[in-house]
Amino acid sequence: MKKALALAAALAALTLACGPKEPPTPVIDPNANPFFSEWTAPFGTPPFDQIKPAHYMPAYEKGMADQKIETAAVAGSAEPPTFANTIEALERSGRLLSKVNNVFNLYTNNHTSEELQKIEQDVAPLLSKHDDDIVLDAKLFARVKAVFEQRQALGLAPEQDRLLERTYKSFVRSGAALDEAKKAELRTVNEELTVLGVKFGQNVLKEDNGFHLVVDKAEDLAGLPEDVAAAAAEAAKAKGLEGKWVFTLHKPSCIPFFQYSAKRELREKLFQAFIKRGDNGNEADNKAVAAKIAALRVKRANLLGYKSHADYVLEEAMAKTPAGVYGLLDQIWPPALAMAKAEAKELQALMAKDGITGPLRPWDWWYYAEKLKKAKYDLDDETLRPYFELKAVRQGAFDTATKLWGLTFTPRNDIPVYHPDVEVFEVKEADGTHVGILYSDYFPRPSKRGGAWSSAIREQSALDGRKVSPIVYNVGNFTKPTAEKPSLITFEEALTLFHEFGHALHDLLSDVTYESLSGTNVPRDFVELPSQIMENWASDSEVIKTYAKHYKTGQPIPQELVDKIKKAGQFNQGFATVEYVSACLLDMDWHTLAKAEEKDAKAFEDASMKKIGLIPEIVVRYRTPYFSHIFASGYSAGYYSYIWSEVLDKDAYEAFKEKGLFDPATAKSYRDNILARGNTREPMESYKIFRGREPKVEPLLKARGLLK
Repeated sequence: MKKALALAAALAALTLACGPKEPPTPVIDPNANPFFSEWTAPFGTPPFDQIKPAHYMPAYEKGMADQKIETAAVAGSAEPPTFANTIEALERSGRLLSKVNNVFNLYTNNHTSEELQKIEQDVAPLLSKHDDDIVLDAKLFARVKAVFEQRQALGLAPEQDRLLERTYKSFVRSGAALDEAKKAELRTVNEELTVLGVKFGQNVLKEDNGFHLVVDKAEDLAGLPEDVAAAAAEAAKAKGLEGKWVFTLHKPSCIPFFQYSAKRELREKLFQAFIKRGDNGNEADNKAVAAKIAALRVKRANLLGYKSHADYVLEEAMAKTPAGVYGLLDQIWPPALAMAKAEAKELQALMAKDGITGPLRPWDWWYYAEKLKKAKYDLDDETLRPYFELKAVRQGAFDTATKLWGLTFTPRNDIPVYHPDVEVFEVKEADGTHVGILYSDYFPRPSKRGGAWSSAIREQSALDGRKVSPIVYNVGNFTKPTAEKPSLITFEEALTLFHEFGHALHDLLSDVTYESLSGTNVPRDFVELPSQIMENWASDSEVIKTYAKHYKTGQPIPQELVDKIKKAGQFNQGFATVEYVSACLLDMDWHTLAKAEEKDAKAFEDASMKKIGLIPEIVVRYRTPYFSHIFASGYSAGYYSYIWSEVLDKDAYEAFKEKGLFDPATAKSYRDNILARGNTREPMESYKIFRGREPKVEPLLKARGLLK
C-alpha cells in the first residue's frame, strides 16, 4: 500500500475536508492514454515516445478513482479482517496511480516544462486529499488495527509481520488514531505543506536557471583550463551569444570557475549568485516558504503527539532521537572545525603571497585550495580529468558489480527514452537471468534539477507469485561532451557516479515479496550505506586503474597519479566536513523547533551558524532558501544521514578489506543481508548479521583525518 501511505507517512500530505472536490471518474478511451494499457516495450518499460503531458491528469484521476474503489472494498468488507484481506489487499491497491506517479516524478525532476509544473501544482492537493481519504478512513483503520492486535497469534512469516507492523504504524503516524477535529486540522496543515514543498522546489529550479555570468573579454578567462573555457563558449553559443563565454549556477560550470578563475571579482560575482539562490527578494524567494514549512511541520508533529518534527521523523530512523543525531555530529564537529581553521590559515598565507591583503573570503577558498593542492601534491582536477571519461567510469562501476556478483549490463537501443541524453541497459545475473533495467542520464539541462540521484520507475516485488523486476534510473549533472572532446569528469564526479550506482544496485538486487518493503524503501540513515560503500571501490588503487584510462591514448592512470590521489585523500577535509556538518546542524535546528512559529529564515540561519562557530571563510553547504533536500524532498531532519551512513559504509568496507575486495563469500553476504533485504527487518539487525557486530565510528574518523 506504499502508493497511498508513503506520501502520507513521509510528507503527511493531507488536505482540507472542504478542499478540492472529489475528482470525477473520467470517461476516457483506453486506447488514447498509454497509462491505461499494458506497456508492450521490452520488460514493460514506459513508452516515453507516446506519453504526452495531456495524459497525466486523466491517468491520475483514474488511478485515484481505482484505488478508492479498492480500499473502499477493504474497509467495507463483511468478512472478519485478516492479513490477506486487509494488509495484503492494501498492498495490492493503487497500481495505476503508482505507475503514473513514478513516470510523472521522473519528468518533473529530469525534464520538466511549464506545462508539467502547472500539472504538478494542480495534482498535489488532489493527491493529498486522496491519500488523506485512505489513511484517515476510520473503518479502514479499524480493520488494520484489528489485524495488528492479533499479530502474535497469526503465525506470520517475518516479512509478513514486518509489513503488518509498517502498515499499522503508517496509519497511526498519519493521524488515523486522532479524533475528527484533529484530523481536520491535520488535513489543513498538510495540504499547505504539499503545495509549499512543490513551490520550494520549483523556485530553486527557477533560481538555478535565472542567472548566468557572461564573459566577453578573453583576458577575463585568466586561469581557466582550456576545457572549461570551451564548455563556456558552447554554453554561450547555445544562448545566442556567439564569441562570448557563459558560466551558470550548475556545478559543472561554476565549480571549475571557483577553482581556477584568477579574476577574484568575477569569482565573487558568481559565488554570491550561487549562495543567494532563493534569497533575492523576487517571486522565487524561498525564505518565507521555508519558514512556513518548518512551522507547519511543528504543528503537525504536535498534533500527532511529538515534541518536534525531528522527534516525529527520527522515530522511524536508526538514530531514533534528535539526541542520537546530535551525539554523532558532536563527535565530528570539533575536530573538523579545528582542521578547517588550520586550512584557512594555510590558504590565507598563500593568498598573501599573491599580494592580496585582507581576509580570505568564501569565493577565495576553492581557488586557493586548488593552488595549495597543486603545490603540496602536484595534483589538480584538470590533471586528472583526461583519465575520467564518463562512459569509461560508468563501465568501471559496471565491472565492479560484475566482479562482486556476476552481474552484466547490456545496452538496449530498442527501449524508448525520455531524452536523447539517456542510455538504457539490461541488467542480468551471471547465468543470463533478467534482473532489471537501468537508465543513465548524466548531463545538465535547464529542464533538470541540479545534483545527482537515483530512483525507480518500477520497484521489485513478488506478490501472488507474480515476479516484478525493477526499472531504475541514475541521474547526474556532469560535464557535457564538446565538439572536440568526450565528457571528461573530475575524480569527485567519478565517486558520485559510483555512489548513485550503489543506490541503483540496492533497488535492482532487492529480493522481497512486498513492493513497499523493497530496495531503497528503508530509513534515510540506512539508505546511503549501499551508495556510499561503492565509492570505496571507485577510489581503490587497483580498481581505479581498470577504468581510469586516458581518453586519447587508452593508457591506465599512472601509479604516480594514483599515489597522489591517495596522499591527497584527506586534503581539504576540514572544509568538506565543516561545510557538510553545518548543513546537518542547520537541518536539525530547523526541525527541533517545538513551537509552530514562522521564523525570520535568514536570522534563524545566522543564529544557527553562530551557535556552532562556523567560520566566515566557509558558507554552509546548503543555505536555507535552496536547501531542497529538507524543504522539497524527503531528507527533513535527515540530512545527517549521509554521515551516519558513512559510519556504516566505512565499517562495512573494512569487512571486504579483511577478506579481499571481491571476496565471493563477503560479497554474497552483503548482497543477501543488505541489498536484497530492503526494509523486511530492522536495518541494524541486517547490518549486524552481515558484519557480526554494530558499526564503529573510528573508520570514518580515520578516513576523514579527524582521528588523532
